[in-house]
Amino acid sequence: PTECFLSQPEEKQETTTIKAKKRKKKKISDILQKSAPKPGVPADLQNLLSQHFAGNRSVIEIEELKLSDSCFLPANDLTHSFSSYLKEICPKWAKLRRNHKEKKSVVMLVICSSALRCLELIKSMTAFKGDCRVLKLFAKHIKIKEQMNMLEKGVFHIGIGTPGRVKALVEQDGLCLSSTKYMILDWNWRDQKLRRMMDIPEIKKETIDLLEMSIIKLCREGSVKLGLF
Repeated sequence: PTECFLSQPEEKQETTTIKAKKRKKKKISDILQKSAPKPGVPADLQNLLSQHFAGNRSVIEIEELKLSDSCFLPANDLTHSFSSYLKEICPKWAKLRRNHKEKKSVVMLVICSSALRCLELIKSMTAFKGDCRVLKLFAKHIKIKEQMNMLEKGVFHIGIGTPGRVKALVEQDGLCLSSTKYMILDWNWRDQKLRRMMDIPEIKKETIDLLEMSIIKLCREGSVKLGLF
């Protein structure tokens, strides 16, 4: 009986310790809430790519994924609206828009974490885009075949979408990046849980896949510039 009596408090103590450990586990939103917002810089993306590929790529392969500072547009210092940022990085937009005649392509590609965020940015770029045509490139309520048909039949200047859908369009030859001059990542924006696009594992992976698939090569060749908004 004495042994049984002694074992009961030990079990309770273990349970209490486990519960205490569970309580102490921090959520990403708690960590982000305490950290002051800092604007994204090219080194942040470079480090992210290096960490992502460190375990399964050779040193030479990782070196081939590195981008020089000349591949990047000026980063958003957190004081800009989306329109004012685009005006700063692309002062000759009117001329580029006027000269763009190619179908199945866009001059500017904007990558966001969700369809709702895409819609927000479309509304907030009104002062910049003028009368140019913007195409939504996300999956919510829009089939990929519809987007492919629109790209094939019309001329669009800006494509704004999620990395997964944009990657699928490129893979299926629905979107050609040969005419793309700018790719903007919605880098600094935080959702309701205070997560940036690169804090969400699925979005992070799809964005890196898209970069590796074609964007990094185009940046190294000098035909595409990367911006972190």
